[in-house]
Amino acid sequence: MNFHDFDRLVKETRTVRRFRSEMKVETKILHDLIDLTRFTPSSKNMQPLKYVPVNEPNACEQLFSCLSWAKALKGWQGPSESERPGGYIIILGDTEVRSSFSCDHGITAMTMHLGARASGLGSCIIASIDRKKAAMLLDIASRYDILLVLALGAPGEEVRIVPLPENGDIDYFRDENDVHCVLKRSLDDIIVKEFTLIQG
Repeated sequence: MNFHDFDRLVKETRTVRRFRSEMKVETKILHDLIDLTRFTPSSKNMQPLKYVPVNEPNACEQLFSCLSWAKALKGWQGPSESERPGGYIIILGDTEVRSSFSCDHGITAMTMHLGARASGLGSCIIASIDRKKAAMLLDIASRYDILLVLALGAPGEEVRIVPLPENGDIDYFRDENDVHCVLKRSLDDIIVKEFTLIQG
């Protein structure tokens, strides 16, 4: 893969919140995505993260009830029954390996997010979770902290990047064509200062 291919993958890997619920996520894909995380960086190489793949319909329904979706979209209660994910990966921190998890779960979640896109899937990294309820419903032992949930499925919406407006509003929205629009800062906005060679 060259930089152009990777650049395109990153820019095309958008958060998807509406899926085609008739398309289930195969167990092999869930395992393949989890397998990618074994090769990602881990603070002190402690590798304290563990995973729960979910695609059994009843377990999916139980987990869905523990998640909050897109609070910036006022009045939207989350995916309808026909728009729900076809699978999930729960990212856990094993407290018997380490008491804190640094940024490991962010790294692994993004790796799986990119892997999902490369597999033709959409995904959403979710941190707004009723962790106590999820642990009870899915019988997750107390030694594991629920850190993030990755929702996966066949994309059921179009997502487009648009420039940040002059007023600095960062809230994503859906336009008149029901396209999900995500506002992003420009490159000039995020480089504070430079200590670089002059290009000549």
